[in-house]
Amino acid sequence: MKIVLLGATGMVGSRIAAEAVARGHEVVAVSRSGSAPVDSPRLTAAAGDAGSATEVAGLVEEADAVACALVPPRDGSDPCAPFAALYDAVLNGVRSAGVRRVVIVGGAGSLDVAPGTVLRDTPGFPDEVKPEADAHAALLATLRGVSDLEWTYVSPAALIAPGERTGTFRVGGDSLLTDAEGNSRISAEDYAVAFVDEIEKAAHPKARISVAY
Repeated sequence: MKIVLLGATGMVGSRIAAEAVARGHEVVAVSRSGSAPVDSPRLTAAAGDAGSATEVAGLVEEADAVACALVPPRDGSDPCAPFAALYDAVLNGVRSAGVRRVVIVGGAGSLDVAPGTVLRDTPGFPDEVKPEADAHAALLATLRGVSDLEWTYVSPAALIAPGERTGTFRVGGDSLLTDAEGNSRISAEDYAVAFVDEIEKAAHPKARISVAY
């Protein structure tokens, strides 16, 4: 399978790249710098601007799937409009190239924790993270109106960080997954396993899934 990965050099993107090439997939790893996130003959690094629909269309041509590990701006400004514009360019570029399958690294803030309450609105949710959570929630709302692409939005647990690849985790839907102690966490490595599983199986088209221990 040929996978074009946008945002390939970040904490999550680099692990998705490593997981995909380890499974034998051909990966085109796209970032602004054009750096290679992993050393593999199956990976081709490419420089590109995901905010340009024209560039995206050229990069994803003939891809079997497009993976997006893009993040909102983290410069203190309101990220909602720039993030929406970024994904507008991505989706239009994908359409122009005739690719249908798009799998997106999402956020956890919009996961349900109780009827009518999402994680972002719970006590203790960091104020500094709320704008990014809002940007991701708006993206998910936009995706839910997209009918011409086979998209999947993959939310992590409340806590995602570098760790161990165990291959053991749970996959849920719109609700926050927690363990017996009420913790919600996933390693970036196991998140990548679940993400590449979804690319391969296309088990949840036009849906949000969540991943946690």
